[in-house]
Amino acid sequence: MDLIKQYLIQSISNASNNLRLSNEKIEVVALLRDSIIRTENLEEDFRRMKTVTELSTLAIRLNEIYNYLNGQVDILKLSDKFKEHSQILIKDLSHMLEIVNPVTFKQAIDKVKNNLDKIEKVEVLNSDDRVNGINIDLSQRDSDPDVFEKHDESRKKLILEGVKDDKELLFDDFEETILKPVKPLDSLLKHLTEENIDSDELENFAKIMKQNGEASHKNGFEILSSMHQIIAQALMLINQKQLPADKNVIEAVRACLIVIVTVIRGKEVDITNYLNLAEDFGNQISRFTGLNIKDEK
Repeated sequence: MDLIKQYLIQSISNASNNLRLSNEKIEVVALLRDSIIRTENLEEDFRRMKTVTELSTLAIRLNEIYNYLNGQVDILKLSDKFKEHSQILIKDLSHMLEIVNPVTFKQAIDKVKNNLDKIEKVEVLNSDDRVNGINIDLSQRDSDPDVFEKHDESRKKLILEGVKDDKELLFDDFEETILKPVKPLDSLLKHLTEENIDSDELENFAKIMKQNGEASHKNGFEILSSMHQIIAQALMLINQKQLPADKNVIEAVRACLIVIVTVIRGKEVDITNYLNLAEDFGNQISRFTGLNIKDEK
């Protein structure tokens, strides 16, 4: 076994020792370690794991550690970095263990190993038509231009309409804070048009999304942080008339909301299309504004 795999496995084991684990969760940790031992390409596996809801946040953290180990490592500080990495893995590992069991974890890993090529991909932001310098297109590989909307409408309702207005805590105050503005913002987006823009409301939601993105970053949820920052940037650009409030833009922003809700609630729903759409949308905004979404955290 190579040193990087040993480092990752020992970090996971060290993190798990700080958690109260049932026999079922211990089995999941063992399966995770085994998957790392058996993989022939850690970088590719982590990339694919990011697209699987149950594994996404942990995969991002493991990939960050992997990238560190592939850089110029200061051997004198390696022991301290190991303690740091083990510590930051605790929250992400705990989050994954709360939303999977041995069966669903195996299914998620099987998806990473065998089935991702079968997942329908959505091509986004590749049109030659430009609006205010930004490409926004939801064209599909399918010949039916409405296939994305028809195919995914039920999943949108399942995810977004499941957000309630009551004050019931889902996991803790953090999750409640993240979910609170989702339904009101989704309602605003459904009625948002070029002729119907409430500047104050858009500015308010942009500020909330930016704040929640920063909170997500501090709590170690990088996907949540990125999705919030993309939304915040998009709302500000719409408010400044630099981004059109058309169907394609609204769908891209709603895709970010869907990813947020799915990650927070641990819903077993395939959101690969939404994640691809949201990330490409964020990349396009970054190129247009000259700002890296990550730099906004």
